[in-house]
Amino acid sequence: MANEENEFAEFTATLATELDKLQCGRVYMVIDNVTKDNTLSLARALSARDDRFVTIWAPENRSIVDAYLRGYREALKNGHDIIIEMDAGLSHDPRAIPMFLRVLNEGNECAFGSRFINGGSIYKSNFKRTFLSKIGTIMSNTLLGSTMHDMTSGYQGFHANVVAEFLAYPLKSTAHFYQTELRYLLRKKRFAEIPIHYRAPSPSVSEKAIKNSLSTLWYYFKLRLSGKPALIE
Repeated sequence: MANEENEFAEFTATLATELDKLQCGRVYMVIDNVTKDNTLSLARALSARDDRFVTIWAPENRSIVDAYLRGYREALKNGHDIIIEMDAGLSHDPRAIPMFLRVLNEGNECAFGSRFINGGSIYKSNFKRTFLSKIGTIMSNTLLGSTMHDMTSGYQGFHANVVAEFLAYPLKSTAHFYQTELRYLLRKKRFAEIPIHYRAPSPSVSEKAIKNSLSTLWYYFKLRLSGKPALIE
């Protein structure tokens, strides 16, 4: 979570409704110094009245990837069999969670949200943001030999053993390419893509993030050319 004050109530209420239906589950809300609004106070208040919502204050985070990985470590530490990553602020719809659980309970090791398969979509997003997502998928599939329809989405779920594997792997990404890197590394796992409806609240991607994406893509492309493509078995 980062600066989610305006959408906090709606997002967490929708999540709570899904947890009520499932009669299980816990939400780890990772918040760090990027947040300048009242998100942390709102999260702590929610945790105080509903123990299914756990506030993780992580001021030591240096990047968005640190935030994602902190959430995974917390979930793994607490013994969850299935772990789902999603962004707050209603960019990822909590109502898709049952689809992720169904796919992961049907023999798949990974479930990847996809905006570019039948039933998926992007809305409230400008052309630049959509273009970057699509061109990122095309470039990744072309250069890395992956075959997914969406290589840049961050709505995804895994069995705990898969999470343990990639937490032990030295990831190169420090920004948005983390999602692509993870999907590339896990491409040989049993997976399914799930249609999701993505709302892009921010039209911008920083120049630093784009540079990190290109350098990481180039690293794995060269590794592939060497005949030793990276893979998490």
